[in-house]
Amino acid sequence: MLPTPHPRIIEAIYAETLTLADRARAEFEQLRNSGDTREPGGAAGLSGQSGPDRGRSDRAGLAAVQANCEALRSTTRIMHCLAWLLNHRAWSAGELDDAQLRRHGRLVVDFPASDPVVVTALPAGARAVVLASERLHARIRHIEQARGEGAAPPGATPGNSLQALRERLERAIAPRH
Repeated sequence: MLPTPHPRIIEAIYAETLTLADRARAEFEQLRNSGDTREPGGAAGLSGQSGPDRGRSDRAGLAAVQANCEALRSTTRIMHCLAWLLNHRAWSAGELDDAQLRRHGRLVVDFPASDPVVVTALPAGARAVVLASERLHARIRHIEQARGEGAAPPGATPGNSLQALRERLERAIAPRH
């Protein structure tokens, strides 16, 4: 059995994560509905305008898409953290055994980082949510690494795993002689 954080620590982080998820929903919904960005399909420049107005509209459309991507990335990061916490809560309650926790209770380690340029352009509330989601992910990754869960077996990199899967698929569908 691996050393695990005390259930109170898991519960405290879980409550914090739920609060952050609610805050993210509210901030990103406000961002989507505000005049700070425009819906990608609703940019005026995409309707056939030309000249400087079209360039402004295209930039506004790009900014809206980038903000939406960052919102999706941040909420996905939060949901991954919630899943990790729920698995550890289940393990603490005896609903998962050690093998199940090892199989299902891992955090996505190589989650894509936020684009600092896009984050800087976000309104303060949305920017705070993005940064808080990154800190939360880093905290849980630190807990996982302290437990020894974050270390991959030697030679097991995402590229190697993907390559091995491709090779297995190619062998499975290759014509037999």
